[in-house]
Amino acid sequence: MPEYRAHFDFDIRFANGGGLSGTGFRLDVPSPEASEAEIGRLLVQHLGLALVDEIELRGVRVVEEPHRGSRGVETAGPAVGAGTRVIDLSHPIRAGLVTYPGLPAPTITPHLTREDSRARYAPGTEFAMDILTMIGNTGTYLDSPFHRYAEGRDLAGLDLASLVGLRAEVFHLEDAWTPERRGIRAETLADRDVRGTAVLLHTGWDRWFGRPEYGSSAPFLTGEGAQWLIDAGVVLVGIDSLNIDDTESGGERPAHSLLLGAGVHVVEHLTNLGSLPPRGARFTAAPPAVEGFGTFPVRAFAEIPA
Repeated sequence: MPEYRAHFDFDIRFANGGGLSGTGFRLDVPSPEASEAEIGRLLVQHLGLALVDEIELRGVRVVEEPHRGSRGVETAGPAVGAGTRVIDLSHPIRAGLVTYPGLPAPTITPHLTREDSRARYAPGTEFAMDILTMIGNTGTYLDSPFHRYAEGRDLAGLDLASLVGLRAEVFHLEDAWTPERRGIRAETLADRDVRGTAVLLHTGWDRWFGRPEYGSSAPFLTGEGAQWLIDAGVVLVGIDSLNIDDTESGGERPAHSLLLGAGVHVVEHLTNLGSLPPRGARFTAAPPAVEGFGTFPVRAFAEIPA
């Protein structure tokens, strides 16, 4: 179904004095017929304001545009008896795939071909067995604390409850960063309750995956943003970019260090996050239980109401 947002300027005056103004503001609305009075009430809810006396909106335009998660306009949860739709959020892995510049690409070689297997099985029965050689940082993958810290939990030590069916808060940030200001800051994420959730950062950078452009000038999460998410109680943070950190910062990795140090899982190289609503999805990204291993590809997906 189409979604709509209102674009406007505003002035708010408070009953106990003072005021607040904004220009070029954008706000999710439930329908294209939303009245100015309804938009005003939604604005107050979204900003969490108290003791509002008067609201003046100017230049209101309602346009068809995906919701970005404004408070007050909630994404509906699944109805009783309703089915769910599964959205794949993973990049396929293939021989020769370059996920991260400088890391080895996967190779796939046969261990037992179908032709050779025919001599081992009954007539009409054949199998193929192949060997996949790859680094754990291939495709869409999850980082466990062991990836960063020797004493951290490895893949086999992760609690499945922290990987499966997590309530997802999706931040659609394609227009919230620029090539000059690539870091996603705490202020950009601070308008939602994210406790116990998977926070998924949709930057749009996945459009370059597998191409040379993917490897440089990518958006990332700042250290301050990572700390805010930890303090807010997130379980997992995912991004559709090259790295959760700025890979052009001279080797510093504050987001990895903070998140994994706090036991928060990291999923990198997601894709298709634009297909998800800001709220209402359930996110899963479970790697195999490999002992002594810190990162591995996942089949990440989200379940949303059908």
